[in-house]
Amino acid sequence: MKYKYILFDLDGTITESKEGITKSVQYALKKFGIIVESLDLLEKFIGPPLKYSFSEYFGFDENKSLEAVQYYREYFEKKGIMENKVYDHIEDLLKQLKELKLKLIIATSKPTKFSNIILNNFNLTPYFDAIVGSNMNGTRCTKGEVIKHVLEKYRINSDEAVMIGDRKYDMIGARQNNMDSIGVTYGYGSLEELKNENPTYIADSVMDILNKVTQQ
Repeated sequence: MKYKYILFDLDGTITESKEGITKSVQYALKKFGIIVESLDLLEKFIGPPLKYSFSEYFGFDENKSLEAVQYYREYFEKKGIMENKVYDHIEDLLKQLKELKLKLIIATSKPTKFSNIILNNFNLTPYFDAIVGSNMNGTRCTKGEVIKHVLEKYRINSDEAVMIGDRKYDMIGARQNNMDSIGVTYGYGSLEELKNENPTYIADSVMDILNKVTQQ
């Protein structure tokens, strides 16, 4: 088998987190007098670093974006973090990958602190050999930076690893680190978005990930 290390995105790949994230964004925007009623319009915030999204979609400058992130966390820490659920069959997938003696690592732009809380809440922490996210001070927030940190800290050869995620940022981060990638279509990124970044594989379901990992 080619891969020894399986890196997973969290939001849109392991958990269905739209409600908590979009309500947190909605809460933050309201602090600036911006009212967005439809949570669907805020789904684009799932995946990329928050401060970049506030800047890109609402034109916030650096300081305003950082302030918005703090408001986001006000809601997320109290409510949003639990407005979340695990995708069907994820635990079956993780069990089978562990039975194959593979090393599983969370690589997310979400802060490590929150990622740990979420995975503990769903009793998924024991399946992962490491949980790596961004820092609370806003550093190491792009997917490329997170993956680079994982590879360096755990001395992983990129040829032996694959990044699994639902957004283009996962594919881009993998490519920046010379790593294979699997784009999943059940998350928050469209098939077109994923294909535009030329992932190594496309998985159409949770258990299809197992097929792509083990066919090597």
